[in-house]
Amino acid sequence: MSLSLTSSESAEVFGIMEDLTHGYDNAEVRERTGHRLLRLLKADYFASCVWNEESGEFGDGIAINLADDVFFRYEEYFQYRDPITPILQKRKRATPVSAVMAHRKLVKTEFFTDFLAREGMCYGINYYAYSHGRNIGDVRIWRGRHGDEFDQRDADLLDAIGPAFTNAMRRCSLPAIENEGTMVCELVNRFGLSKREAEIARELLRGASDAGIAYRLCISMPTVRSHVQSIFRKCGINRRSQLFARGASIIHQK
Repeated sequence: MSLSLTSSESAEVFGIMEDLTHGYDNAEVRERTGHRLLRLLKADYFASCVWNEESGEFGDGIAINLADDVFFRYEEYFQYRDPITPILQKRKRATPVSAVMAHRKLVKTEFFTDFLAREGMCYGINYYAYSHGRNIGDVRIWRGRHGDEFDQRDADLLDAIGPAFTNAMRRCSLPAIENEGTMVCELVNRFGLSKREAEIARELLRGASDAGIAYRLCISMPTVRSHVQSIFRKCGINRRSQLFARGASIIHQK
């Protein structure tokens, strides 16, 4: 496949590839990629989930320009009214929603009127990352009602970054460290993390997003963010990926 890119598209694709190979943690790499994909595809909304081996389900959702509770509402109710995702999920290439259901039919569904439209989402395109036959992460991009349906060129652009995204998801799905519990204990002992901060640090080491942590620990998003900032301050770091490096360095010193 050969794509002719504009200078701005080339810059975004290059930036995405750089972010996907940089070694950012699960949440940060998807958030960075999401912002760039919105610019690349001239879209409005981004969502991404990953497979959680421990829970046996998709979670740790990243959402850009969507309500904080969008994943909760989907999981609680609308996943059972969703006529498109089960079909899209079987595709191993970027696929516009219109390729599996005509827009005129989608707009008549409860899923569209009570979920998608209320969030502002109108025209979508999805990409699912597969490793050894298993879906390990996804990219879901939507344009608002003033946008246009995604076309084959949009799908080709998304497919162009697909292998790098899949590799990043594969890397992030590996256990952060075999003795994860030891790492958390060392962080607690060295930096005086509280019990709640230790719980959140463990989730951060697993690549969980703020929304994923809030959902799993049954606390609010502002509370999660407050604890994350406290962890960063105590550990002398300013990004999630540095927490693993900080814990690993303590272990290696012993």
